[in-house]
Amino acid sequence: MSATSPQTVGIELGDRSYPIVIGRDLLQDAALLDRHIAARHLLIVTNATVAPLYLSTLTRALGDRRIQSVVLPDGESYKTLETFGLIVDALIDNRLNRDAAVIALGGGVVGDMAGFAAATYQRGIDYIQVPTTLLSLVDSSVGGKTAVNHPRAKNMIGAFHQPRAVIADIATLATLPEREFRAGLAEVVKYGFIHDLEFLAWLETHASELAAREDAAVIYAVKRSCEIKAAIVGVDEREQGLRAILNLGHTFGHAIETATGYGTWLHGEAVAVGMAMAADMSVRMGWLSDADRLRVVRLLERFGLPVRAPSIGTDLARGLMGMDKKVLGGKVRLVLLRRLGNAEVVGDYPGAAFDDTLREHFS
Repeated sequence: MSATSPQTVGIELGDRSYPIVIGRDLLQDAALLDRHIAARHLLIVTNATVAPLYLSTLTRALGDRRIQSVVLPDGESYKTLETFGLIVDALIDNRLNRDAAVIALGGGVVGDMAGFAAATYQRGIDYIQVPTTLLSLVDSSVGGKTAVNHPRAKNMIGAFHQPRAVIADIATLATLPEREFRAGLAEVVKYGFIHDLEFLAWLETHASELAAREDAAVIYAVKRSCEIKAAIVGVDEREQGLRAILNLGHTFGHAIETATGYGTWLHGEAVAVGMAMAADMSVRMGWLSDADRLRVVRLLERFGLPVRAPSIGTDLARGLMGMDKKVLGGKVRLVLLRRLGNAEVVGDYPGAAFDDTLREHFS
């Protein structure tokens, strides 16, 4: 596979199907953008970090359309209804109608908020994801989840709204800080842990190339991650069953993010710890061998990701996890590993295993 030729992964959702196009320098490819962006009136939503790097490049490539932009403050702490309101204000102030589209140019925070604005403005308009972080390339830009945070719980206000396309330009990763890049790798290795042992083995073999951001390795990792997510979302778009396995580590991780203040821990860092905790609890359940738990931990560590939780206390952790969207009937449902490559959503588990995991990691 050439590292420079665009790769396409399809999300099959009937009349809401769309392509994920993966390659280098796609933001400069006017013909490609024209094929995938039909609207002539556009609002580009970006942030203060990304705008100086890529906003003018994208605007030039979009040609003679009517283009407006809104530049948001950068950071998870701004993923709020107040910041969301700035996007809606821009849509109204520029008199954009239902034939307009929103372009999300940025990472997961921008993508989630821009998508939520598109989902709700005039009861729904088109949007296109243009992710600029590894985490958004492989996870948040794909699948149609949009949301903002509430001070007491992450992603509690949102909607499912699929984009028209995802334009994944890996050239944007060149400007991504090392910590952000490594945080994105957490969502990449997740796909191996939950679904694909061959991909897990590939990650272990090619960890150094991927960490060094070599094009061929990055494109393959992004493409395979998107293929796995596309297959799962195609079966379960609204997370009624199978799609929930994509949340491996997230229930533990969201508690870390909320307890420490949004943005103190990057999402991928918190998820990495959460996956180590899920592996730990899977061992306590008698599902996973300790050797496989160590395999999880060692791969996370090879990518420079944390595997130890902050000491937020078991009571606070339990309370925050009780606000998770996967809670049903008052029971915290967890994604655990039946074995490597096979995850399962579990609501009926021994309380002692859960308590011991919380004490081991959060005390």
